[in-house]
Amino acid sequence: MDEEDIIVIEGPVQTVVYQNPENGYTVLRIRVGEDIVTCVGNLPGVSAGEELRLYGGWTSHASFGRQFKAQRAERFLPQESDAIYEYLAGGAVKGIGPKLAAQIVSEFGRETLDVLENSPEKLAQIRGITPRKAEEFSRRFREQTGLRRLMEFLVDNGVKPAAAAKLYRVYGDEAESAVAENPYILARDEFGMDFPAADELARKLNFAPDARVRVEAALAFELRHNEGNGHVFLPRDKLIPATAQLLDIQADPVESALDGLLQEGSLVCQQVAGVQAVYMADMLEAEAGVARRLGTMCRWGVDKVSGLPVLMQRAEHACGITFAEKQRMALEEAANRRLLVLTGGPGTGKTTTVRGILELYDRMGLTTLLTAPTGRAAKRLTELTGREAQTVHRLLGAGMPLEGEQGREFEKCASDPLACDALILDETSMVDIKLMAALLDALPPTARLVMVGDADQLPSVGPGNVFGDVIRSGAAPVIALTDIFRQAQKSNIVKNAHLINRGETPDLRNAGGDFFFLRRGDPESIVRTVTDLISRRLPGNMGIDPGDIQVLSPSRRYAGGTRELNAAIQEALNPADDEKKERDLGNTVFRVGDRVMQTKNNYDIPWVREIPEAPGVPARREMGAGIYNGDVGYIQDIDEGARVAGIRFDDRLVPYPFDRMNELEPAYAVTVHKAQGSEYRAVILALPKCPPGLVTRSVLYTAVTRARELLIVVGGADVFSAMVANDKRQRRYSGLRARLCGEAEE
Repeated sequence: MDEEDIIVIEGPVQTVVYQNPENGYTVLRIRVGEDIVTCVGNLPGVSAGEELRLYGGWTSHASFGRQFKAQRAERFLPQESDAIYEYLAGGAVKGIGPKLAAQIVSEFGRETLDVLENSPEKLAQIRGITPRKAEEFSRRFREQTGLRRLMEFLVDNGVKPAAAAKLYRVYGDEAESAVAENPYILARDEFGMDFPAADELARKLNFAPDARVRVEAALAFELRHNEGNGHVFLPRDKLIPATAQLLDIQADPVESALDGLLQEGSLVCQQVAGVQAVYMADMLEAEAGVARRLGTMCRWGVDKVSGLPVLMQRAEHACGITFAEKQRMALEEAANRRLLVLTGGPGTGKTTTVRGILELYDRMGLTTLLTAPTGRAAKRLTELTGREAQTVHRLLGAGMPLEGEQGREFEKCASDPLACDALILDETSMVDIKLMAALLDALPPTARLVMVGDADQLPSVGPGNVFGDVIRSGAAPVIALTDIFRQAQKSNIVKNAHLINRGETPDLRNAGGDFFFLRRGDPESIVRTVTDLISRRLPGNMGIDPGDIQVLSPSRRYAGGTRELNAAIQEALNPADDEKKERDLGNTVFRVGDRVMQTKNNYDIPWVREIPEAPGVPARREMGAGIYNGDVGYIQDIDEGARVAGIRFDDRLVPYPFDRMNELEPAYAVTVHKAQGSEYRAVILALPKCPPGLVTRSVLYTAVTRARELLIVVGGADVFSAMVANDKRQRRYSGLRARLCGEAEE
C-alpha cells in the first residue's frame, strides 16, 4: 500500500475479540465517531478503553465482512473518566474489577491513571484498599505500561512479542534499552529467539557487521546450534571459520571475541585427545561430571557377595529359564561391580538378562529402580519385567526451575538423591550428556548402575554419545550379547536386522512372515501405498488397528517424508468434518482424534491422571506437571472458548493452551530418530530418496528394530541397499571417551 493510500482512523477500544500472545495478532472493535469498526493487525497487549490511532486500509473478509487492516498503530492511555473506567474494568490491572474500578474512578476521575502510577498511597483512601494492596496495584500498572511499550518496540522492529514478558521479568523498565543496546540478548535460551531473527533486528538498529556483541552472539549460536547436531563441543579451528562464514566477516574479529569470552569464562577451551575443544560452560560441566562419576564407579569396588552362585541359581529358577553363558557373566558383573554396560541386538536376550539381574538384586536385598528415556520405553520395560519403570524425567522429578536455583530442572540431585541401591537404565543410547549428568547427580554414591541398550542404534537426539563413548573407552565392564535365541530366530524382522547390522542386504524378493518389502519408486506412489496400508489394507486384511501402526520415514521435509505422509494419513483416517472441531496453525491443522507428538520438554504444563478404583482403594485423581519431547498423545477436545485442547498422553489428560500448540506436531508418521526407544506392534517404513546423511545403516537398523510383530518397507530396493552399505556415522564432537581414558584436561 502506497503512503498516499493509507487511511487513518482513531477511537477508543470497545472490545478485544481475539489476541494471539505469540505474534500479537489481534481482532478488536473500536468506536470511530458513531460507528463500531472491526480492526485486525499486530496490536500486542491492547486492552479495552485504550485510545488507538490506526494507519492502514479497508478490506473485506469472506466470513466477517468489512474490516480495517492496521499496518501500524499509535496507542494512548484513556484520558476521560468513562474510558478510564472501561480500561480498568476490563482487567487491564490484575485485581481491579468493575466494582473497584468504579470506586477508584469516582474518587480520582481523570487523574486516576496518574495516581496509579505516581501516587499509589492515595488509593488507600478508598475503603477496602490497604496501603500494601495500593502498592501492588501501582506495581502491576507500571509493569503493564512498561510491558506494552516493550511489545510496541519489538513489533515495530519486526519481532514477535512472545518474549516480552520474559524480557520484562529480567530487565524491568530497562528491557527496551537493554534490547536496543544488545539485541542479541533475545537469542539467549530463556528468550527463545533464533540468532538470524536477532541479527535482523540488529541490522535494523544499525549494528556494524563486526560489532563485538554480534560476533560473541554468533559464537554462542554456533555452539548451541551444533548441540542440536549432537556435538558437545566444537574444535577451535572449526568454530572460528564457521562463525566468520555465518557473519560474512574476516576471522580476526572472531578470534578476538572468542579469546575474550574464554577469558571471562562464558566459554571454555580444553585439550581433548589432542583437540582444542571449545565448550559452553554448562556442557563442559555436564561432560566432566559424567566422566568423574562413571570413572569413580569403575574404580571403586563393592563388598563381596556371599553365596553368589546360590543366589544366581535362585534368580534363574524365578525366571524359569537356564541362562546362557554371557547372561550368567552379566549377572556376576552386576553383583560384583558398581557399573555394568549390557548391550545387544534384537532377540539376544537383553530383557531376560535384565529380569535376571532384578531377581538377583532382590535376593541380595537391594532396592532397584527401573528407568528409560521415553514414556513408551518405560511402559515397555514395565510390561516385560512386571516392575514399575518410570521415565528419567519423572524419576528425577522434572519441573520448573526452583526459586533461587536458575537452570535446575530436577528435584532429585546430590542433596536429595534417589532412594535406591541400584538403578537399571534401559535404552541408554537415547540418553544425552546433560540428562546423564542429572541422573548420575541424583544417584546415591554407593548405588549400582546397569546401562542397557543397543550400541548399533542411532545415538541420542541431544548432544553427546554417552552409551557409545562408555563402551569404546574400555573403562567399564561391557557384556555384549550376540547369540540369537531360538524363538527370535523364527522372526524375519530379527534375522534381517542382524543381516543389516553386518552389512548384508536381506533377500527382498523372499520377504514374508513378519517382514514385507513393497517396491515403489516415486514419492507419490510411496505416500499413496503407505496411506492405503494404514487406513484400509492392514485393518481390513489383518485386523490391525491404525492406532497400533506407526509409520516411519528417515526424512521430515523431503518428498515422501513425514510432513507429506502426515497430511495424507490425516486425510484418510481423520478427515475434516463440520461436526469435528479443529485448530488451524497455518502449516498444520490439528483435529479432534489426531495423533500428536510433543517436540520439546515442557516442565510446567499441568496434567490430570484418573486412577481407577481398586480393591479397598477408592478412585482418585492425581495431579502433576510435565510433558516431554517424544511423548505421543491424542486430541480429545478443542475448546475455542477456553482456548485449550484436551490431549490424552497415555493415562494423563492435559489441558493444552492454544498458544503452546506449536510444541506439537502430527504423529501418524514420525522420523526414525523420533521413534528411538519405542516399539510398535506394526511399523510401515517409507523409504523415498533422502539426503545422503539419512541413507545410513544405523537409520535403517533403528527403524527395523522398532517393529514387534510386523514390518512393511515401502520404497526403492536401491535406497534400501544403499542404506545397508553405508556404515558411515556422523562424527560427534564429544570428549567423554577421552576423559574416561585420561586423554583430556581435568
